[in-house]
Amino acid sequence: MSDGAPTRAEYCAVACAEVFRGDGEVMASAFGTAPALGARLARLTFAPDLVLTDGDAALVDGAPPLGAPPESLVLESHMPYRRVFDVVWSGRRNLIMMASQIDRTGNQNISAIGDWARPRAQLIGVRGAPGNTVHHPTSYWVPNHSPRSFVEQVDVVSGVGYARAAAAGPSATRFHEIRAVISNLGVFDFATPDRVMRLASVHPGVTVDDVVAATGFELVVPDDVPETRLPTVEELDLLRTVLDPRGLRDREVPV
Repeated sequence: MSDGAPTRAEYCAVACAEVFRGDGEVMASAFGTAPALGARLARLTFAPDLVLTDGDAALVDGAPPLGAPPESLVLESHMPYRRVFDVVWSGRRNLIMMASQIDRTGNQNISAIGDWARPRAQLIGVRGAPGNTVHHPTSYWVPNHSPRSFVEQVDVVSGVGYARAAAAGPSATRFHEIRAVISNLGVFDFATPDRVMRLASVHPGVTVDDVVAATGFELVVPDDVPETRLPTVEELDLLRTVLDPRGLRDREVPV
């Protein structure tokens, strides 16, 4: 059994796990250390039907620890690339992406910072973000919450937010759902009448004022903001001894 109080990284991993609660048999894709731990933790606890992949072309049995060598993975079946698209387009995938920028209506940017024609920083490009966000539930992980990452308007729209999806019509809204935004400070959702970002919880040790000061737009802040739920004893033990014995989570979220 693991000892010691939960760390900020462990709160984040648990918050990422909650993204998959109630999903049933869907393909879970997660980018970043906390999201990867969250998907594995969910599968080992309250979401046993989640389908995990090796990140390439196979479905994985169980929930391997972070950094496990490919030859140690137990594979359930081959998954050709074309089959991945069948799953994506049918809404049977739940994805946690990272975000270099995110704005109050849920637009996400992983493409470039600054004017798109002459950006100050070139990032990885829009990748599959537009198709992902209109075809299945998508959440975002931001390990460094600041006014530079939580912005009034993203410089380039990679992932599609609520206002843009609504403007595009039924083809964009059928499966569109931004389930959560998780940062190193708290958890956010869009459970507001006009679908703008709301503070859903703060991690223990973080105040509402901390979150507001680190956000570059006006958040919806309820009168009573709860704390992000604590890991259970079982979850802490899984995180520390099974899923991440090398402590990679604390390198991503060091506080």
